[in-house]
This record gives sequence, C-alpha cells and structure tokens, in this order.
Amino acid sequence: MLRPPIALPTRASLFDPLTLRSVTLRNRIVVAPMSQYSSDDGFATPWHLVHLGSRAVGGAGAVITEATAVAVDGRISPYDLGIWKDEHIPGLAGIVEFLEQHGAVPGIQLAHSGRKGSTKRPWQGSGAVDLDDGGWTPVGPTPEAFSSTYPIPEALSDTGVMRIVEAFRAAAVRARRAGFRLAEIHAAHGYVLHQFLSPLVNARTDRWGGPFENRVRLALEVTRAVRAVWPQELPLWLRVSATDWAEGGWDLEQTIQLAKLVRGEGVDLVDCSSGGAVAHQQITTGPGYQVTFAGSIRREAGVRTGAVGLITEPAQAQAVLQNGDADVVLLARESLRDPYWPLHAAQALGAPAPWPSQYLRAKP
Repeated sequence: MLRPPIALPTRASLFDPLTLRSVTLRNRIVVAPMSQYSSDDGFATPWHLVHLGSRAVGGAGAVITEATAVAVDGRISPYDLGIWKDEHIPGLAGIVEFLEQHGAVPGIQLAHSGRKGSTKRPWQGSGAVDLDDGGWTPVGPTPEAFSSTYPIPEALSDTGVMRIVEAFRAAAVRARRAGFRLAEIHAAHGYVLHQFLSPLVNARTDRWGGPFENRVRLALEVTRAVRAVWPQELPLWLRVSATDWAEGGWDLEQTIQLAKLVRGEGVDLVDCSSGGAVAHQQITTGPGYQVTFAGSIRREAGVRTGAVGLITEPAQAQAVLQNGDADVVLLARESLRDPYWPLHAAQALGAPAPWPSQYLRAKP
C-alpha cells in the first residue's frame, strides 16, 4: 500500500530527538557516509571501528558507514567496505555494538558503484586499477566510461540488472543480521542507481532506459526489494543527487517526483546531495549550497529530508532545521575535522550535550 504524504513540522532544533518508525535519534546530527578505502576483501578493520566509534562518542545522533558494497564488482576501489558475503557480518556487528553502546543509531549505506568502480584510492592518484593490480571490469547501463581515465564498463543485460536488485536485497538481510537499525540506499554521486536515473548516462532503449518511468525503475525495484526484507519497524533512507549540475541531466523536478514514489514504497527520509553523474558537471558551491534541494523536496514531495554539503557551523545547522528545510543535517568533511562537533555545537547553542561519562571531567 502506498503511503500518503506525512505531516511535517515546520521547525525543529538541532538537539531535538527524531523518531522514525521505532528508532529514535538523540539529536538531528548524522555522520554522513564517507569512504575510507581501508578494507581488504571488504572486511571491516580496527580503522573502521575507531573512525565510526569516535563519532558516536562525539555525540552524533546517527552514524552511517561508508558506501558499503553489495557486490564484489560494486566496489569503488579494491579497498572498499563490503557486505556481499556472510563473512563480513561479524566485523560489522562489532562496530554496531560499539555505536549503540555510545548512544548513536548505527546506520549502513548500501551501494553499488556501477561504471565508477575499479578505481584507485584518492591518495594513490586517480583513474582505473589494472586487472593485474586487483581491478575488474565494472558494469553500467551502457559500455560508456565515466571519463577517459576510468575503466570501460560492460553494459548490463536485463538479467544483470536484476542481479543488482538481488544483491541489494541480500545485503539488507546481512545488514540486519549485523544489527544495523537504519539502512540507506545509495542512489547518488554517479553510482549505479544514479547512472540509471540520469538521461546523460542512461542511453538504454529497453525497459530500464528512455522515459522517466523507465529510468527510475531500478531505483524503485531496489527500494522495494530492500523494504521487503528490512524490518517494518526500522527506517529506510535513500540518498539522491538532486541535480547532475549539467544541462539535460537529472534535475530537481525529477528528484521530487522520485521522492514521491519512494515515499510511497516505504522510504522514511531522502538524503539530499548532488552531482557525480558526469565528468563535465559545473557545480556552484558555497556554505549550505545543497540545502535548498532538501527544502524543496521536503515541501513538494511531503517526505522527510536530510541536508548535507558545507554545513559547518552550529548556528547554520540550527537554521536549516528551524527554516523547515530538513529534518536532519548530515556532516561529512566537518565530521572528519572534528569528531566531537556535536558536543561543541551543544555548547555553542546552549543545549544539553551528550558527553560520555569517561570524558565528563573535560566538560566545559
């Protein structure tokens, strides 16, 4: 049954709790997924525990893993975190346990890189990883590469597309077995779901390409498959790129229509980013440059949203919520710079701070 639009409050504070289904975030600050490129064969390492755990200790309401590959050929690099096999579950479960012990809702972002896979870690350069060095042939809507330095993908058959749907479904089952209480489907930044959404990338002429209803088909199929196995009492998010920042590409109007559709399929919040589909994008950045996307989607699609992108100051984050532009703010690079940003923001805004007992002697 499709869900109607929900009644959305017009104002919220950064340190108000937020309840989504049976899960309550202690505040509206979410650590956004940030690739760490520090896994071997997809396994979580002590780096992931310390990296993610420190953000929970720092007071965030929810902490979401990096883009976690649902298939071995769905990685961005050979060093991505993975959840394509059962053996990945124990390492992730240990991280989940720590996050929950320190008050943060543990979230996982389920992802498939599509044609942007088999590439180098950022600090090792850019471009394709050779097959002899652990690379692979990625897949995509067509055999067109993202750019001249990226690998040429293999065009997905109809069966191959459905294998991706199944990979997301199976990954969601494993994510729940690991104990995650929030799942986010990655349909942004030029990865496979976004590749099918964008008319600049998706030149297919079958049921997966062409008009809007065909280009959104994969995102909807994945959403349905994940929602079918993800417990009804737990929230499901979708990360989108609200625009390709390129003429003739995926844009805000199409994103609003997609948001209405996924709201009806059981998505509880749309995480609003942008860009990544094409190399010739022209992005205009600045403080909070993507907030207007979250506000428009929230108001016009009647769905909760998250705002992300150069949100760095507590008062700025508070204004996003109080203006009714989003229900949560997601911090990425600012969280890397300051794992304890929520504690500092609480002090700046005069709000109760979720200081861990072990650190109370340092509380201002």
